[in-house]
Amino acid sequence: MQTNRSIPSVSVIPVLVYPDVREAVEWLESAFGFVECVQIGEGHRSQLRYGDGALIIGDVRHERRPPRPGEETHSVVVRVEDARAHCENARAHGAKIHLEPTDFEYGERQYEAEDPAGHRWTFSETLRDVAPEEWGGITRAPR
Repeated sequence: MQTNRSIPSVSVIPVLVYPDVREAVEWLESAFGFVECVQIGEGHRSQLRYGDGALIIGDVRHERRPPRPGEETHSVVVRVEDARAHCENARAHGAKIHLEPTDFEYGERQYEAEDPAGHRWTFSETLRDVAPEEWGGITRAPR
């Protein structure tokens, strides 16, 4: 794949809509630990990164809207080193915690949060390597 410094280099890039892009950038950096890489206009779009992942946030425009209260249309999963510490930081910055850090049989400790615009996030810390068959999954294509 050819590189281009004007777009994140990862293969999959979620785009989330926020009512105020600059406010969202500030919140996502302080609460969740994202880093802004590219600002596009005063409040049009922003490209952020977290580890080796990327996220684009965009303004409300035409059909683009943030989630409505009480709806979950998507969730973004982000891998973190320490889910408990990450959760406490997010909570301190006003994230609504839907699921406290919980250990799951598939080897992950996860918590679920909602940001001020209503986007749902799952943050996942790997505790151990577990074959999908050990918890009822089926491996279809090896990684």
